[in-house]
Amino acid sequence: MSSALDRLIKPHGGELVNRTGPRPDDVESLEIVGISSRELADLDMIASGALSPLSGFMGREQYESVLKTMRLPGGLPWALPVCLAVDAAPNGDRVALAGEDGRLYATLDVSEVFDYDAEREAELCYRTTDEAHPGVARVLGQKPRYLAGDVTVFERPAPPFPELALDPAETRALFAERGWRRVVGFQTRNPIHRAHEYLTKVALETVDGLLIHPLVGDTKSDDIPSTVRVDCYRKLLQGYYPADRVVISAFPAAMRYAGPREAIWHAICRKNYGCSHFIVGRDHAGVGSYYGTYDAQLIFDEFEPHELDIEPMMFEHSFWCKKCGSMASNKTCPHGADDHVFLSGTKVREMLAAGEEPPIEFTRPEVADVLIEAYRP
Repeated sequence: MSSALDRLIKPHGGELVNRTGPRPDDVESLEIVGISSRELADLDMIASGALSPLSGFMGREQYESVLKTMRLPGGLPWALPVCLAVDAAPNGDRVALAGEDGRLYATLDVSEVFDYDAEREAELCYRTTDEAHPGVARVLGQKPRYLAGDVTVFERPAPPFPELALDPAETRALFAERGWRRVVGFQTRNPIHRAHEYLTKVALETVDGLLIHPLVGDTKSDDIPSTVRVDCYRKLLQGYYPADRVVISAFPAAMRYAGPREAIWHAICRKNYGCSHFIVGRDHAGVGSYYGTYDAQLIFDEFEPHELDIEPMMFEHSFWCKKCGSMASNKTCPHGADDHVFLSGTKVREMLAAGEEPPIEFTRPEVADVLIEAYRP
């Protein structure tokens, strides 16, 4: 007889990876390799199974396959490299990995060290080599070689929001406990305004539950800080979502801003957390004008039906229509732009800095209050 856990979508590759283990007695004697905050986030997700089926940082064969085909060597879809950049090959076949804080987090069994072409990686993954793109700037500015090998993580980095820190095994157990089978995941690095609220609720009408999964790793310096965003999410959930149908949990990834490829990567990660569906809106994971408005939706067509297993739920830009008297999109509303309540990001920031609440048709007052306090000079 199958359990409630068995009825959830299978992790990517079939099994949830667990790369945690005890601290080795000889770890202090190992050569130390320093890792960036973004690589530490990847390490933590490898440990928890969020990046299943990866068991460590990619080798050349995996790296090349992902760059050229968006698949791992066996054919399993995978959209972005997960690599560890170093200056030179270590001397031994096993090293300790240290964060920017100097703390040791893991060991890595060295399988290979290889050179890579940073501009080629940027072009294939980000569709540009423009250093003004934050993801490209990171790739072009990192160390010149990649160190590959399986990892064993003996200390996890402290989560920024401990009460929201749920690993894939934990979200899966929670979904099963609630009797959910069809779960939709929502990726966000911004506050949830009325448009986002609308599409999450439309999605929720068709499934058992919703996972609001804000990204809390590294983002651009001008993005709204995660502490402010999480406060907004809590206010919104308290007043406008049914508590028994929604789970909020932190997604520890760093933002890559890779647009279409990152949309695939985000979907695969949420599959590992137990989501059967994933919301893909306009300009998902984009930045600036590097990607077309719906490129992150079109890239899903490059895979065969059900090849990813997790189902994307595509949404167009939504807005409040004065004539409809409700939220709508161009798919459902026949009225012109003059009837739509739309505010640019710049206009919203100006209003918040001036202590002005954006219209209720754009954002909930509780969310606006949090943002006004954050933007107060």
